[in-house]
Amino acid sequence: MDSLLDALQEGRLIELPDNNKDDALQLLAHIIEAIPSLPTGIDVVGPVIAKESSRISSVGNGWASPHVRVPFEEDLICVVGWSPTGIDYGAPDGKPVSIITLYLVPENQRSHFLREVSMLAKALKIYPDFEKLAAVKELNEVRDHLLDLISSSRENAVPETRARMIQLQARQSAATIPANDLANLVIEPVTIISGPGLKTVVLAQEHQLVEFLDTAPRLVEQLSAAGFFQHGGWRILKRGETAYQGERVSYDCLAIKVAGSSN
Repeated sequence: MDSLLDALQEGRLIELPDNNKDDALQLLAHIIEAIPSLPTGIDVVGPVIAKESSRISSVGNGWASPHVRVPFEEDLICVVGWSPTGIDYGAPDGKPVSIITLYLVPENQRSHFLREVSMLAKALKIYPDFEKLAAVKELNEVRDHLLDLISSSRENAVPETRARMIQLQARQSAATIPANDLANLVIEPVTIISGPGLKTVVLAQEHQLVEFLDTAPRLVEQLSAAGFFQHGGWRILKRGETAYQGERVSYDCLAIKVAGSSN
């Protein structure tokens, strides 16, 4: 399960802010969309929500593994979300989902993805502490359990000492992630209000973000036409919009940036 281990090493394990399934999937998809190596404008949100509407991605025991296929070559990418309270996911076994591993599957990685998901399904059946995973309260505990899960899946392929070395390496890496990695991902909710003859109003908690968006060129036009706006290291992703009287529109957005990035 190399890409799952990569996600843990590179800081792509996050605590989900609420227990709504669609919101959780959208947030994880936005994080993948913000990865600098991927093409600008890639849509992960739409395909993953559409796929979930026709086929539930739960694999049982409180775990779901949705995926999106894309028509270009890249590494298999995984991002992991943890819900402390569990998400009503519509799983066949009726259990709430506490772990979501969302995969981006490029054309050249389909076989790799199938192998990883197969290994994951087998590991979930034999992992002895799975009930403890559902009861943890801290993100670091979740990371440790996931590393143990990976180790248990590899015990038949490598010596136990090697598996523990992999685990230790991952734990150390999680504490010393480079400044340009996704461990430094900044995600801010933003509301943008516009209308004819109205100066665009930006509502956000981050003062510098508000100042930046107040002067950003063609912000509303890009959000309306493309669903996202990208400039100065920030990627503004439209989650929804509400129309009001007087042709005024409120855009519900997420602002995403890797700390230190300026392009």
